[in-house]
Amino acid sequence: MLRLAMTTDAETFERVREPLADRGIAVEHVQAKERSLRVSGSEDREPADPPTGADGGSAAERGEFAGFDAGFVYPSRLMEGAVVDARLSVPWVNDREAVLTSRNKAGVLAALDDAGLPTPRTTLVSNPVDEAVVTEAAADFSYPVVVKPNSATRGVGVATATDLDSLLGVVDYLNLVHDYRATGDKSYLLQEFLPDARDYRAMVVDGAYVGAVERKLPADALAEGRWKHNVHRGAEATGIDLPDRARELAERTAAVLGIDYLGVDLLETDGRLVVNETNARPTVDAATKYESDFYDRLAGLIERTAAEN
Repeated sequence: MLRLAMTTDAETFERVREPLADRGIAVEHVQAKERSLRVSGSEDREPADPPTGADGGSAAERGEFAGFDAGFVYPSRLMEGAVVDARLSVPWVNDREAVLTSRNKAGVLAALDDAGLPTPRTTLVSNPVDEAVVTEAAADFSYPVVVKPNSATRGVGVATATDLDSLLGVVDYLNLVHDYRATGDKSYLLQEFLPDARDYRAMVVDGAYVGAVERKLPADALAEGRWKHNVHRGAEATGIDLPDRARELAERTAAVLGIDYLGVDLLETDGRLVVNETNARPTVDAATKYESDFYDRLAGLIERTAAEN
């Protein structure tokens, strides 16, 4: 049976284990964060290609990182990921480059715009800049305007500004955060606000659309004036049958970025359908929310990736 290393033990891990096992893929968790990782000086490290018996040897003989055929997907913490990657020495479904590509929101939108795909009007601000630069950049937008960190996930740090004063106030908070030297990407985006937009997460596996969910905030949250439809902020994800143009847009997005396993966030409002963001580490939802061949395609992608080893 093919062995797949997965560096998350959250929802995706629990949901994919049984369906992939039914297709000959054993999914095992490899902890990549909130632990210690020996990086050198170990006298009892296994050789790169340890000898195995007919049954592949025991887990203890193989070692924690030995004996895997592929990884899914590259760890979210890139520093720890480099160590885990070196220890596993396997090809990844979505490697470091894929994760970095998708995480860079501005880079994604620029690539899609160059390819002629629809995106929200967006400007990248590379901190630190003078207040005059922010004011000039904001002049291209109507208020409210969305402000979001370029590399954050799960809706963290995303806000709307209703006028120039509130925009500069949000920027002040970003500047305070960016004062910490360890902060990597200090850039942020100004983006047009699309009111009452429907929010979809389409999944693409190995170039093919395999299903989607619509993310909605509960009615009471909407009544309170909330607008970010992130599941991690309380939105509910419901399976939806997207029309062909949305499916094709998701597939074209994955093709432009060259990412095999991708969540594509689409916004639809007033007849417009745009790509808002992408996620190369998307959460797998319940199987009932995807096409019937979702796990067949996912297993095929994993097998093809493992064959590169």
